[in-house]
Amino acid sequence: MKKTIEEINRKIAEGSVCVVTAEEMKEIVEELGAEKASKEVDVVTTGTFGAMCSSGVFMNFGHSDPPIKMQRVWLNDVEAYTGIAAVDAYLGVTQLSESRGMEYGGAHVIEDLVRGKEVELRAISYGTDCYPRKKIVTEIALEDLNQAVMVNPRNAYQRYKAATNSSDRVLRTYMGTLLPNFGNVTFAGCGEISPLNNDPEYRTIGIGTRIFLCGAKGYIIGEGTQHTPPFGTLMVKGNLKEMKPEFMKAIVMPGYGVTMMLGIGIPIPILDEQLAKATAIRDDQIFTEIIDFGVPRRDRPVVRKVTYAELKSGQVEINGEIVRVSPLSSYYMAKKVMEELKRMIDKGEFFLTQPVERIPTSGKMKPMKQREVKVVKSVMTKAVTISPTTSIEEASRIIIEKNVNHLPVVDENGVLIGIVTSWDVAKAVAMGKLGKVSDVMTRRVITAMPDEPIESAARKMEQYNISALPVVDAKKRVLGLVTSEDLSKLLARW
Repeated sequence: MKKTIEEINRKIAEGSVCVVTAEEMKEIVEELGAEKASKEVDVVTTGTFGAMCSSGVFMNFGHSDPPIKMQRVWLNDVEAYTGIAAVDAYLGVTQLSESRGMEYGGAHVIEDLVRGKEVELRAISYGTDCYPRKKIVTEIALEDLNQAVMVNPRNAYQRYKAATNSSDRVLRTYMGTLLPNFGNVTFAGCGEISPLNNDPEYRTIGIGTRIFLCGAKGYIIGEGTQHTPPFGTLMVKGNLKEMKPEFMKAIVMPGYGVTMMLGIGIPIPILDEQLAKATAIRDDQIFTEIIDFGVPRRDRPVVRKVTYAELKSGQVEINGEIVRVSPLSSYYMAKKVMEELKRMIDKGEFFLTQPVERIPTSGKMKPMKQREVKVVKSVMTKAVTISPTTSIEEASRIIIEKNVNHLPVVDENGVLIGIVTSWDVAKAVAMGKLGKVSDVMTRRVITAMPDEPIESAARKMEQYNISALPVVDAKKRVLGLVTSEDLSKLLARW
């Protein structure tokens, strides 16, 4: 037996639809079997509620009088991105307040707006003929905005890796506070009731799927960033003006930053037996890994593989010891999400949509491409130094014998006090000046540090129109010399 979304929507309109939560569906399939359950149940509602850092809101403020082209804009002292249009901006939930730091951020601004509070808008501009205003300070509420569209690039992880800490110090991370010496484990996600776990092949979850987003109707607009099934993610959007503060909460992760807890629910239409079976998934069938944040590298080592059933039990075993486990997601709120979505469908307030395109069932997350940053000490050559009492004639002989063009001048402690070039010496000889190099040396010397990027050294040479830089330590003792020829050869190979 197969159903269609159109048939299910007719049942919703007629008030005869059978809707159950993902929690209830497990029991129904266990009692009736997948085949009978698929005939009885039309829709299964799912839910998750947790920190979703990759979230934010596009806003249009409307034009001021006289108009302004916002170069930078702050909402309650939290900066939003303005490289879009004159009075459009995107506020990310993790952006921090410039005055309050980690105490307040973009998530708090968004929650304040949804709660009906006014926020201060402050903007500056360089001014143009059509946008002459250069500054504005005002107060706005959500109702004052022309549009406020929540667009979240990465939400609703299918599952997430748990975290622990093998080091001997407390770590403050996006996975919460991790105690030393495997003192605790934290995990995210709601396991068997989370949306993507109930349709793991993404048959009904795709671009165009209508979802429950923070109390309002929203839509899936694509795969989320870092989508790597079975660690799938979703990109979603919804109207902030229709959302409810009950289903969003700005939080601060101590020592890490601001994020936002969001409620997302997705209805799974039970089109056939396979989908009924998929929605019967249990926590002991959902696996993830505990990774060690005590090792500071991208590919952190796996401590052990676990199920969500183990994580939700409140304790796991690591190295023969029982370690307590705490969730970063709210199962209580996730249940409220799927129960509210069930109510909306039962009341005929929420209809299902057919995805216009499926999201990928496979993917690979590549690491950042990194090019080694070359520093000055990797290309500098040995410097031939002289003292300020060296004669110009002797300096000339050294330049010829050593085949160099630059002679750093140092005192008895090796500290740089000047520099002489082959041009300085040649000019002095031509003018009959055969005294000491202290008479012709350049005293204001542009230098480089050994750990300075070579691009910085190249910019200095260009800015000051010079062809070499003595490399010095913190006490201005000469360590070497880097020339424009050295940099040119390196950059050509690079």
